[in-house]
Order: sequence, then structure tokens, then C-alpha cells
Amino acid sequence: MIANPVSGGIDKSEIIQAAANFAVKENVNLVLYETSVDNDTAKIKALYKEFTPERIIVAGGDGTIKLVAEALESEDFILGILPAGSSNGLATDPGLPKAIEDNLPIAFHNAFLEMDVIIVNGKKSLHLSDLGLNATLIKNYHEGSMHGRWYYALQAFKTLIDTDVDFSATISCNNELTEYQARMIVIANSKKYGTGVVINPKGVMNDGKFEIIILKNLDLFVFGKIITGNMPMESEDITIISTDKATIKTNFPVSFQMDGEYYDAETEFNIDLAPKKLKAAIPKRFF
Repeated sequence: MIANPVSGGIDKSEIIQAAANFAVKENVNLVLYETSVDNDTAKIKALYKEFTPERIIVAGGDGTIKLVAEALESEDFILGILPAGSSNGLATDPGLPKAIEDNLPIAFHNAFLEMDVIIVNGKKSLHLSDLGLNATLIKNYHEGSMHGRWYYALQAFKTLIDTDVDFSATISCNNELTEYQARMIVIANSKKYGTGVVINPKGVMNDGKFEIIILKNLDLFVFGKIITGNMPMESEDITIISTDKATIKTNFPVSFQMDGEYYDAETEFNIDLAPKKLKAAIPKRFF
């Protein structure tokens, strides 16, 4: 079990104790490692080599899951998720329960899905990446002095109003080269952001494809439709492309975020699928 003690500002002691109790009840040997940002990758690799676990339980958010996935990218294991971070997108899409007592049987024993993993400019994206408006929002939010859901909503509307700049993007995929004017472009393997907002209705996490969602207009009307769950599929404002490989080039550096982490502004994004999938335990009703 790998727990991030600081993710989401949540005390993990109750989650860790509940997992330990569940492991004893199920006669499972549970080894705990708490991340510290001090050579975590090497320590996780060493623990895997020592114990060769069949399953790794992660108590944290998307960032902690990504840490484990990248550290053990060549290993074969099943990932169990106990969502406890500020960003829990990988738990939201398959509908993992929020209550720890409901989540433990899934994390320890349930069926698993072999999820596609997207590579953007050499970095792994397990959930959603985007360039443009939302990435700027994430940058503004993390640079702010306050945190929380209401502050995030305030920053969302402030960013939407203040960032009145679109960009030109040339997208090469499916043997086509097309230019778009956009406010935001999403690179998605799944359907939902961690907030539960559906941004990619076509998303299937194990179909060998990802979607590029081009939002050409993102005024208050379109933005309102998206955040209220009414993604306007048949709209001139939005184009969705399914593919397994793409390149996006922009006419100036555009803000970029991956799985809730801001990665600066770039002008070229090379996107592919990793050859190895990630096994993640999910509710049986997902199938």
C-alpha cells in the first residue's frame, strides 16, 4: 500500500488503519509505504523488487497514482485506488465509491480493467490533459492564496472572463491535417474530470484510442452547459476526434496541464498510446 500523507489535505491515518484491518480480516499481507518526496521512485521500485506484490493499493490522488505507474511501468501488478487527493479523476470515471468501507473490497479483490495510457511529449497521462483555458485556470488556482471548491469555482469564472484569447492549432491525425481556432483542447482517455463534469462523452478507457476535444468557443453559455452536464455534442463550437496518435502545433506557447498538474506553456504536443496498459481495480458494474 502506498499512501500520500499530504494529498488533498486529508489525514490518511483512518484510511491506512481501515486498510490494515481489512487486510488482516482477508488474510492478506499488507506492506505500507508513505511518500515523502525524498527519492520516492527508487524506494517504490525497491519495495516492489523485495515483495513482488500482485496488487498495489494507492491512498492518494491522481498524482500519487501517476507516481506509482511511472515508477513501476515495466512491472505487472493490479492497481487498487482509495481516492484521497485533491484530484481524483481516475476514481470518478469508473464510479468508485467515496466511503472507505465500500471501496476496500474493490481495491483489494475486484475485477480489473486494462486501461490505456496516453503519452504526451514523453510524459504519461492517465486521465485528462488539456491546453488553453483550463490549464491556465489550474495555474491560477495553484498560485492563489486560497484553496477549496468555492475558490476553484471563483477562479474558473475569473479565468474565463479574463482570458479572452484563442489560439490556432494544427492537428495531424488519422491521415488528416486540420487547423482550428480554439479556446481549449482536451486530450482525454476517460469521460470526466475529477469534479464529475463530462468533457468526453465518447471516452472508453480501454478501447485503444483517445479523444481530442476542440472547444472553439467557451463563452459563459457553453461553459455553463458543460459544467451542468449538458455537453453540447452536436455543436459548431465543439469537435471531437478519436485517434491513437496525433500531433498538435499551436501558433504561440499555450498553457498545458496533465492530470491536474501544470506543465508550463508549449507549442508542440506529440501524443501516442503507451504499449503497456495499466491494470486498475474497478466496480463490477462498470463492465
